[in-house]
Amino acid sequence: MSIEALQNEVVEEFSDFTDWMDKYQLLIDLGSDMEPLEEKYKTEEYLINGCQSRVWVVPDYHDGLVSYKAESDALIVKGLIALLLRVLSGHSPKEIVDADLFFIDSIGLREHLSPTRSNGLLAMVKQMKLYALAYQAKEDAEA
Repeated sequence: MSIEALQNEVVEEFSDFTDWMDKYQLLIDLGSDMEPLEEKYKTEEYLINGCQSRVWVVPDYHDGLVSYKAESDALIVKGLIALLLRVLSGHSPKEIVDADLFFIDSIGLREHLSPTRSNGLLAMVKQMKLYALAYQAKEDAEA
């Protein structure tokens, strides 16, 4: 499924709720459903700079596709990272780098998150795209 189609799914899922307390609960539930990250990955190397909470994002590159594992110590942030994993994992580096993540604004995250959480979300997106860009550069160098 394309990044755009996955984003449309997220937008549809969040459109079922009008109350932001329900949307926050959905985020918490999404984060709670995530696989815990192995302790060996909870290092400075994978820690996202710019997040008030502690967030680790671990990239993997296999058969031309980038996948991510992640975890956070904050419930809502864990839900945010779960959404990013759902939308970005399993795609080519180019698709990830070129992706316009419209779902963030479409479901109202930017306007309903605190400034520090919003900055953290942008930092997570930036780091995930940087990982993909590094894999894309490696692909180009090997071509």
